[in-house]
Amino acid sequence: MNKEKYEHLKNLSTPDGVISALAIDQRGSLKKMLAANSKDGKQSGYDIIKFKKAISQELTPYASAILLDPEYGLPAAEVRDEDAGLLMSYEKTGYDTTQPGRFPDLLEYWSVRRLKEKGVNAIKFLLYYDADEANDINDRKQAFVERVGAEADEYNLPFFLELVSYDANISDVKSAKYAKVKPHKVLELTKEFSKPKYQVTVLKVEIPVNMTFVEGYTKNSDLPVYTQDEASKYFKEQSDLTDLPFIFLSAGVSNELFLDELRFAKKANSKFNGVLCGRATWKPGVEPFAKNGEEAGREWMRTEGKANIERLNEVLAETASSWKEKIENS
Repeated sequence: MNKEKYEHLKNLSTPDGVISALAIDQRGSLKKMLAANSKDGKQSGYDIIKFKKAISQELTPYASAILLDPEYGLPAAEVRDEDAGLLMSYEKTGYDTTQPGRFPDLLEYWSVRRLKEKGVNAIKFLLYYDADEANDINDRKQAFVERVGAEADEYNLPFFLELVSYDANISDVKSAKYAKVKPHKVLELTKEFSKPKYQVTVLKVEIPVNMTFVEGYTKNSDLPVYTQDEASKYFKEQSDLTDLPFIFLSAGVSNELFLDELRFAKKANSKFNGVLCGRATWKPGVEPFAKNGEEAGREWMRTEGKANIERLNEVLAETASSWKEKIENS
């Protein structure tokens, strides 16, 4: 890794080389959350901008970086803490629903060069990937990632690749049926996109199991899909499959469960390097913001939101490994 990329990565991390980043690049899903919690069931683009600004201003003093989007997040980037690094999403929200494959697309009015001019330290690209889907679908996706990686490399920006697994034949990814195949899906995409040809700097990946189906973590009505020993082996295998720095996404689970997942990963000897955590930190703040106004939302952020991040930082200090050894030894 060249010096410029290395410095950008340092700016996104704690002094110990752990990424403790806040994710608020949601667009379509955030619109729905704000509308669902508002008094009239509506929201505006201005509401989204205000919410992102409030999150950035109130919570980045406690995070190493923030992930935003250029469509609604540029004002939020301007009010982040001076010590917080900046990642920016490069993909359109959602995916193409007109054909099989959940194909991504890039934002039409942005390029890596333009994002760099806005002062970002890294770009993030989200890819939905089913390792068992047709070769022509996955080959197209692989080529797409190769192009994004090459563009990021051209401008010396770290490339964070966010990978979300799915099964084309299972509609409910929270079901026990999907939980049974999830480890295979997550391990295969971890292996594939660790290859040098993609020029990925950091992988942003899922927990390799659904923790709500792990023995001892299930709900009263659910039967375990994995024993704790089986789950532990999946965490360790995921870690061993990549030489890249990798961080976990929270996937919308509660703050409490996400912290349990990180503790479990540590016990399994997973050498993960931090998190890009979104809804597990700020989702409960949507309701007071949308229902009672910006100041009510900010008050939640100053109290509960801050507490969520501080708990996360404490757990990361105990569980996450520094990415510096991986980079310096590569």
